[in-house]
Amino acid sequence: MKAHQITDSVYAIHADIHTDARFEGIWPIPNGVTLNSYVVKGEKTALIDLAKDWAGSIGQFDQQLASAGTSFEEIDYLVLNHLEPDHTAFLIELRRRNPKAQIVSTPKGIALVKNFFKITDNLREVKTGDTLDLGKDTVLEFFETPNIHWPETMMTFDRKNGILFSCDGFGSYGALGERIFDDEFTAEEHAFFEHESLRYYANIVASFSSFVNKALDKLGALPVKVIAPSHGIIWRKNPAEIVSRYAKYAGYNTGTAPCEKEICVVWGSMYGYTRAGLEAVLDGIRAEGVPFTIHQVPDTDASFVLADAYKAAGLVLAMPTYEYKMFPPMAHILDLFERKHFTGKKVLRLGSWGWVGGAKKEYEERIASFKWTSVESVEWQGVPSQADLSLLTERGRELARLIKEN
Repeated sequence: MKAHQITDSVYAIHADIHTDARFEGIWPIPNGVTLNSYVVKGEKTALIDLAKDWAGSIGQFDQQLASAGTSFEEIDYLVLNHLEPDHTAFLIELRRRNPKAQIVSTPKGIALVKNFFKITDNLREVKTGDTLDLGKDTVLEFFETPNIHWPETMMTFDRKNGILFSCDGFGSYGALGERIFDDEFTAEEHAFFEHESLRYYANIVASFSSFVNKALDKLGALPVKVIAPSHGIIWRKNPAEIVSRYAKYAGYNTGTAPCEKEICVVWGSMYGYTRAGLEAVLDGIRAEGVPFTIHQVPDTDASFVLADAYKAAGLVLAMPTYEYKMFPPMAHILDLFERKHFTGKKVLRLGSWGWVGGAKKEYEERIASFKWTSVESVEWQGVPSQADLSLLTERGRELARLIKEN
């Protein structure tokens, strides 16, 4: 595989990762993920962001660097926008192979280089507005964008070529293959990557949406022609699309953009009685014509639940009582909702119980700080009665009407 040329002086270096290992050790990547780095050439050469030796990535990098007329040993600067190990784990080996390359990052980034990787020399701190002149009119300008999604994060802008190197900002899951630019994919493929960018955001970035909004404001005046993230598609034809998408995602839990008028149904059932009640709720939702997605836990991984639940204005949470408390897989989902700041939802909770209830009490304590609008919960013992089913259908309709009014 060869490097992809973005301009006469800028090359994209990328590795496609296909592995059973999870992203961040948590999130499944059944369709893979890319690790993107970039070579910027002037009189000096900079490599923007690095990688970890993961599923053959460094071999792919070596091959592509050679096709771009350089190598790890020949670069003059290593710009680290973000210090998470998927972008930096090869740093110790790179320093061994190229001790002369100067490492450039924010003050917090340089602190991580020192403390995390024990590298203490040939380091350069930069802040917002600082520049790095590579010669031949090629100047890199740096912008601190903290907490997207680590506190040391920055983005790098190549003013000559109008390229914003955004690291984890504007990223996505999904391996790319030989095509890496937005204008090389079909509408169907873009729909796939749009969902993968949403899942990536909901899994990794959602906790920091207020910082995404701040970064969008900070970077809004830049004459960006290309957005080059460290995961996913490089946007050279329509970079405004991924910016608009991220602004929408950030708005879902900060109130700067509305959630989608749909309902995400998350359910778990031990012996089928909660599922029976849920079917009545779904009848009510269907009667009102509101679209919904549905996920059973623990069968569906939380990563996919988060993506659909994050964008939806409404939630149905169906769970039985388990040992006087919530069904544990659902408790895990609620924990993630809290961590990712799933606020402002309209929600219906329902569930059966065996010898005694208890899920309702724990649930209400857990969501007290969520700022949710709750439709009155429905609980029943064992098999739902006809009266229970009628009430559940009406509760489903009530939630759906709230979503339509949203």
